[in-house]
Amino acid sequence: MAFAPETVDTHQVKEVFLIKVTRNKNPHSPRSMYPVMMAFFWQRAVVLSLSAAMLIYADMKLDCRPDSVTVVWTEGRSQADLSLFRLGSCFPTSFSATQAVFRVDFNDCNFRRLVTGDNLMYSNDLTYGSSDSPSLSFTHPVVCAFARPKDWYPMIYDPMFNTHGVGHLVFHIALMNDDFSGPAESTTFALGSFIPIMASVSQKTHQPLLLLLEECVAATTPELQPKSLVYPIIANKGCLVDSRMSGSKFEPRQKSSELQLSLQTFRFGLGQEVFIHCKLVAWDPNGLDRTKKACHYVKEHGWELLDNYAYSTLCDCCDSDCKSRRTRSIESGI
Repeated sequence: MAFAPETVDTHQVKEVFLIKVTRNKNPHSPRSMYPVMMAFFWQRAVVLSLSAAMLIYADMKLDCRPDSVTVVWTEGRSQADLSLFRLGSCFPTSFSATQAVFRVDFNDCNFRRLVTGDNLMYSNDLTYGSSDSPSLSFTHPVVCAFARPKDWYPMIYDPMFNTHGVGHLVFHIALMNDDFSGPAESTTFALGSFIPIMASVSQKTHQPLLLLLEECVAATTPELQPKSLVYPIIANKGCLVDSRMSGSKFEPRQKSSELQLSLQTFRFGLGQEVFIHCKLVAWDPNGLDRTKKACHYVKEHGWELLDNYAYSTLCDCCDSDCKSRRTRSIESGI
């Protein structure tokens, strides 16, 4: 089912559609249908060669420019999923079965800048994290060094810890087919099967946005009320808590502005309409923290961060309380 985009002034949008979940009451009875209503609520170069730690099955090439760099990682291991590579906070610009390519500016991806004497250096980390094969995870340095221009001086600026933008965002949500390549052909799902759901935000002229699902609950009413029976799906600022007891999971991202969820149908409100209420957030891709994240539970490894396995410690709070860390007050001493 496709949805027409809706322009909104806030970071939330609501879409409603009907699906049906089928279940066998016993092995000899015909399947019975249970309607489920789902409502979704809703940022001249010298390359320093540090190849001593280079994996023998891979090759990295750098093309350093004054304001940008191109990193090409060629992988010789057939089991590696190159979509899992990250350069700092950036996703691959493109990837194939054998290569991951990043074309990025030094102002992006959390590059570090160091000025020493006549040298100007930019550095970052290329990371690979695989929950299926933790032994294959690694970090590799990426460094570009330049002769410092004679007329170059550091910019004078007021420090800012967060970037804020105001504007209209267009959100999309849809049921998809099994491989997320197009809209679902049916809204009927067997109990225990997976419901492919894709949400996205149109970036337009916005700064790059990262789409996150902050919370989702199943309820027996179209509006959340004190009398509503509820079942948590996503809670604690982005933790897919349903994945603790099911096969539900976030799928690897193809774009930062899209999020794909495979939600396993569950026993809740059988015989009743069930409404799924979700809150979507568009966020700065460089601003992931305990309150802005996408985490799911992998049975063999525990909680994992979707967007960078190497930083899965952001998910450690999923079994407790994912609040912002309190900053120390000079006046109160707290």
